Amino acid sequence: MTQLSFIHRFESGARRELAPLLLLHGTGGDENDLIPLGRAIAPDRALLSVRGKVLERGAPRFFRRLAEGVFDESDVVRRAHELADFVEAARKKYGIAEPIALGYSNGANISAAMLMLRPQALRGAILLRAMAPLAKPPQTDLAGKSILLLSGAHDPIVPPDNSEGLADTLSGSGARVERRVLPVGHQLSQLDATLSRQWLSEQIVSERPSGSEAAHA
Repeated sequence: MTQLSFIHRFESGARRELAPLLLLHGTGGDENDLIPLGRAIAPDRALLSVRGKVLERGAPRFFRRLAEGVFDESDVVRRAHELADFVEAARKKYGIAEPIALGYSNGANISAAMLMLRPQALRGAILLRAMAPLAKPPQTDLAGKSILLLSGAHDPIVPPDNSEGLADTLSGSGARVERRVLPVGHQLSQLDATLSRQWLSEQIVSERPSGSEAAHA
């Protein structure tokens, strides 16, 4: 059996033709944290939930930071490629299509980095309280990818111009970006779940397999 490089949980879904969700937790979380949210917004999709390898005073993360909001960008790049490699291996092991990332905070930031550095690894993304992971992101082609970016109007961690700049970067690369600013802080809310579920339901038409994908659904 293929040995995968990250501690993770995999839960199969009833509708294998739909893209699975790649669940990526915030600082201090683990592979169990976002399972309830993933199942609530996507009851029929497979879930692949991953634990970050980097420890900050014992708290799992997906990459190192130098201070709050100040990222070690060389580590961001290395870890984004490492996670993308894991996703490719997991797809082969579990027989799943490229996933839609559902990332919260640090998990949203590494999702954004993957989109910038390894766009082929993800079908799209739901980014909850994301910050721009790279000061000078590389040019990439995100045409055909859909992204939901949910920010908090009262978020003490993510400056509004940062999340707005991230949305501009992603849309400037060709992605279809829907950004919503919610009347909340950094923590997740029921509104995040509601909007994520609605957004996912709108993606189903574009996810119907064709050709060789249909043969393996």
